Amino acid sequence: MTQMMGGVLSLFSGAGGLDVGLEAAGFNTLACVEMDETARNTLTVNRPEWMAVEYTDVLEAAKKLRPSELGLRRRQLELIAGGPPCQPFSKAAQWMSTARRGMEDDRAIPLHGMLELVDRFLPKAILIENVVGYIQGPGNARPVLEAGLAAINRANGTKYRVDVAVLNAADFGVPQNRDRAIIVARRDGVPFEFPEPTHRTNPITAWDALHDLSDVEWAPKHGAWTELLSCIPEGSNYQYLTARGGGPEIFGWRTRFWSFLLKLARDRPSWTLPASPGPNTGPFHWNNRPLTVAERMRLQSFPDDWKLRGTPRAQVRMSGNATPPALAEVIGRALVAQMRLGTPLSRRALLASPPRLVQKRATSWVAPRAPGSLPNHFEKLVGEKAAHPGAGLGPMSHTVQLT
Repeated sequence: MTQMMGGVLSLFSGAGGLDVGLEAAGFNTLACVEMDETARNTLTVNRPEWMAVEYTDVLEAAKKLRPSELGLRRRQLELIAGGPPCQPFSKAAQWMSTARRGMEDDRAIPLHGMLELVDRFLPKAILIENVVGYIQGPGNARPVLEAGLAAINRANGTKYRVDVAVLNAADFGVPQNRDRAIIVARRDGVPFEFPEPTHRTNPITAWDALHDLSDVEWAPKHGAWTELLSCIPEGSNYQYLTARGGGPEIFGWRTRFWSFLLKLARDRPSWTLPASPGPNTGPFHWNNRPLTVAERMRLQSFPDDWKLRGTPRAQVRMSGNATPPALAEVIGRALVAQMRLGTPLSRRALLASPPRLVQKRATSWVAPRAPGSLPNHFEKLVGEKAAHPGAGLGPMSHTVQLT
């Protein structure tokens, strides 16, 4: 274990992705605050020492938690880190009847609790990871965050300033294209320099991540759309089965979500893993089946010994919501370097070694298989279909029924 560079108060900890990455960068998570019981059980099983406080709600912790409970004085904590609830800011929220409400959504209130804890602890830095909509677009959280930090600065003589970037996890060695908003605010007001991409031109692929995991048996239900996976090439989706694809025309062009029957490509990173996929929502494995939890964890860059608790559905949700640990490690290493945390010797030793959580590249390769033929009972659906009418006209309901 790397010599600890500083203590972290983890908020909205979830399955621990942010904390696993910061741990690999030399940080010591002193306590986690997490509402979800299954996620808390996951953290307890993997790192019982992280569950050092009884508070599960950030708003409750904001009222009661004191630095002394973590053996600290005010200003001694190195980092407050977390990913506040993202649902109000996500792209998926745009498809809901209420659309994206941002800071007007009750689920955004915990950010205020986070700001209260910043005021209480005055850490050397703050780290927030979230969806891109958290800092961009209607109702985004950035004005609230900046106003809150400005009030803290006026009251305490600190110099917190917000630095933001949108980073694709695949550019830093995560085998998954996943755009994330990263927010850093240093107490001394020094701008944070975001790390430069290391894998943009030569990313870690889905094959690198999954090639050595055992395959599983899975058969789609007769007549279900997932039966069509075997007819779709790797790296493609339902659009292969449209007038503009290479297969028989079953669907109208762009009349479904992009992730509908979406398959992994062995030679590319995965697409973003959803937290609550429907029965036809990809990415699916190139062997024409849903991804296992172990495969999802690999694509998120978790170490193999990190175990999730709860039902299979809960594990899918936690793995999809998690911060990719390898991305968190890269950000943590940048914080260590720029804030000169730890001793000079321990800092040099950490930064001289490569990131620990980046997946090694595969040394073997199996070529993709050609798509198979259309199952006979889908033949009656083949024929000309209307395409989506165009941008700005909204989602359409071109639904093909199997009878």
